[in-house]
Amino acid sequence: MTGAAYLTGLIGAGIGPSLSPALHEREADRHGLRLLYRVIDIDRLGLGPEAVGELVRAARSLGFDGLNITHPCKQLVIEHLDELSPGAAALGAVNTVVFRDGRAVGHNTDVTGFARSFARGLPGVPTGRVVQLGAGGAGAAVAHALLTLGTDRLALADTDHARAVALATALNAHFGPGRASALPGRDLAGRLARADGLVHATPTGMAGHPGLPLPAGLLRPGLWVAEVVYRPLDTELVRRARELGCATLDGGAMAVFQAADAFRLFTGLEPHPDRMLDDFADLVGAPTP
Repeated sequence: MTGAAYLTGLIGAGIGPSLSPALHEREADRHGLRLLYRVIDIDRLGLGPEAVGELVRAARSLGFDGLNITHPCKQLVIEHLDELSPGAAALGAVNTVVFRDGRAVGHNTDVTGFARSFARGLPGVPTGRVVQLGAGGAGAAVAHALLTLGTDRLALADTDHARAVALATALNAHFGPGRASALPGRDLAGRLARADGLVHATPTGMAGHPGLPLPAGLLRPGLWVAEVVYRPLDTELVRRARELGCATLDGGAMAVFQAADAFRLFTGLEPHPDRMLDDFADLVGAPTP
C-alpha cells in the first residue's frame, strides 16, 4: 500500500478551525501514503445544510475516496447514500462516507470515538443517571455509546423536544424499555440535581457558537461533565465545571479516536491512535488528551 494516494474531506458548517486535515494527513505520512484532506465549509460556500447531497455527489464525481460529515449534516446526508453500515443505520446519523465500487456507504465513528475517550478520560465515574444535552447526529452517537457503556437512565434534552422524543424512542427499542427518556427543559434543573454526570453534544461552545449550553448555576461539585466540542478545547462549560471541582472530559480524545476509525475506513490500514493523540496535543499546544 505504500505510495497509494487518497483524496478525502470534511463537509460541515463553521469548520475552518477543524484539525481533521492535519490528523489524517500526518497519520497518512506515517504509513507512506499521499493523502489530501479538504475542508468543505458550507458557511463559507454560502450553502445550507440541504446542499450536503449535492456536495456528496460532486465529491464522488471528482474521485474522492471518502468524506467526513459533521454538524449540521450528519442526518441529512443519509438519504443521499447508497448504503449504511449497521451501526450508522441504528443511529440514524453518519459522520463518515466511503466511496467504493461506485457506491457511497455511510458509517459512524462517533460512537466508538466517544466510548474510547470516555473510558480513557473518566475511568470509574458512576454512570447510573446521566443527563445529555443534544439529540442530533452527535447526540445520537454519544447516547448509544453511553448506554453501551452501562448508563442505566439517560435523560435527553434538546431545543427541539420532538427530536429528543424520537431519539429516546429509538434508544429504548434498541437497548430496552426505560433506558432513555426525553427531558422537557423545565425539568432540567431537577434531573441534573440527581444525576451522576452531564454530557454536552450540541454546537454551543464552538468557536462560532460561544457560550454555555445551560445556566451555570445548574453545575455542581460531584457532577462529572463530558464535552464533545474540541475547538476550542477548553469550552466555557469545561472551564466552569473544572472551577467547581467537577471531573471533566474535553472533546479532544473523541476527535482523535473517531478520526482514527475514519482513517481505517478510508485506507484499510490500521491507524496509530497514540501517535494521533500526540499529534492533536502538538496541534493545540496542550498536553496529550
